Amino acid sequence: MLLTIDIGNTNLTIGLYEGEKLAWHWRLATDHNRMPDEYGLQLLGLLTHAGYQARDLTGIVLDSVVPPLTGRVTQACREYLGQEPLVVDAGIKTGIRIRYEDPRSVGADRICDAVAVMHLYGGPACIIDFGTATTFNALTQEGDYLGGAITAGINLAAEALFARAAKLPRIDLQRPPNVIGRNTTHAMQSGLLFGYVSMVEGMVARFRAELGPQMKVVATGGLAEVVAKETQVIQHIAPWLTLDGLRILWEINHV
Repeated sequence: MLLTIDIGNTNLTIGLYEGEKLAWHWRLATDHNRMPDEYGLQLLGLLTHAGYQARDLTGIVLDSVVPPLTGRVTQACREYLGQEPLVVDAGIKTGIRIRYEDPRSVGADRICDAVAVMHLYGGPACIIDFGTATTFNALTQEGDYLGGAITAGINLAAEALFARAAKLPRIDLQRPPNVIGRNTTHAMQSGLLFGYVSMVEGMVARFRAELGPQMKVVATGGLAEVVAKETQVIQHIAPWLTLDGLRILWEINHV
């Protein structure tokens, strides 16, 4: 069993693989105040829930975009699961070429996504990750990661409206009855959902103009399915893409 851990700003996503099969997966809220012992006990609890023990693990691989938590989760794996995890950083083999001006500044999750897409779908591709930030990532046919675009995520934009506009409420992101909202909640839902859908369609068109007409579009992240229902430009929805990338990176670095 391979344990994969994706440490994001909003969620801690964990997967347990039997070979290439994702047998178990969990999405937890990221807690910046949690200590290594707490993470260790939580990981042990998840393994127990799945019917396994620490000794059943063949390895652990993790990526993180929250530097303060990287060391804590690594320590938890070492002390509670008895293994030193492989941490995705600039020093590991990826099988793809990073063409970013500063390769070390590319988020580890974006690298995992690019590796997974190259192995599972091939290039050229536009990879859209709907997380705390919404990122668009460009992958060439040859497997070169070129870079991409970053903007605020949908939930982040919704929270900003609530926090900075006195009369706007906090809302759940749902499809409103119509594009033209007849009340404030529906108007906000329309602007956030359909506004982001239009942005996705526009960005995909611009990426395709640079990557070519054969470009695939792969979406991941918690809101990928919500957005994909409203547009035809997303061809593949891969909610556990980052975990798949972690598994593939483990295999590449342990051949």
